[in-house]
Amino acid sequence: MTTLVVGASGATGRHLVNHLLNLGQKVKVVVRSPGKLPETWKKNEQISIIEASVLDISEGKMAEYIKDCQSVASCLGHNLTWKGIYGQPRKLVRDAVDLLCRAIKRTNPGEPVKFVLMNTAGNSNRDLNERISKGQRLIIGLLRLLLPPHPDNEKAADYLRVQVGQKDPAMEWVAVRPDSLTDEDQVTPYELHASPTRSALFNPGKTSRINVGHFMAQLLADQDLWNQWKGQMPVIYNKQNHKQA
Repeated sequence: MTTLVVGASGATGRHLVNHLLNLGQKVKVVVRSPGKLPETWKKNEQISIIEASVLDISEGKMAEYIKDCQSVASCLGHNLTWKGIYGQPRKLVRDAVDLLCRAIKRTNPGEPVKFVLMNTAGNSNRDLNERISKGQRLIIGLLRLLLPPHPDNEKAADYLRVQVGQKDPAMEWVAVRPDSLTDEDQVTPYELHASPTRSALFNPGKTSRINVGHFMAQLLADQDLWNQWKGQMPVIYNKQNHKQA
């Protein structure tokens, strides 16, 4: 199995790639600066490195990259700097999802291609009419106005829900929603929910990036797990009260 990963050089994308390699998969990574990648990747015959900015790739060229892939994953996000938050491209994640989905459909795959998007627990799954408090609703409204990455994440997930939907013959999708991201050295027990079990603003949980990468890789490798969550937006939390050895 081969997976194309965008956002592979990011803090979560690196974990996803490593987990996929550990599962014996081949991986194609699209990165702007290959020089920042681990040396082990550059020497690994299971990895193909594509040097480019995602949004600079044409639909036709992206389709060429995807045509022999059974799955695609996006770990793209905005850097937490002034330029990353307020600079261009403001719709990085949404526009990348649009490009990748159009490219997947252009390949006319015999079997649906799996698409996994890293999203956020701060974004609601409007297919489920998830309830949030008035206070959180107010703050989210402000975030839409003041922090461009938030509506970008919302629009990316909405593209999958609305534009792709549940019955597209070319692709199936899952949008993974971690809560407050943390850095850990190893995978720890985590829990999955169809909707948030706590407020992402007033009572956030924690999710390690390595756990997010692990779950995304397992989704792509385990058909039963995929069937359980396809077309949904599972929320992932580190298990509470778990102590690392």
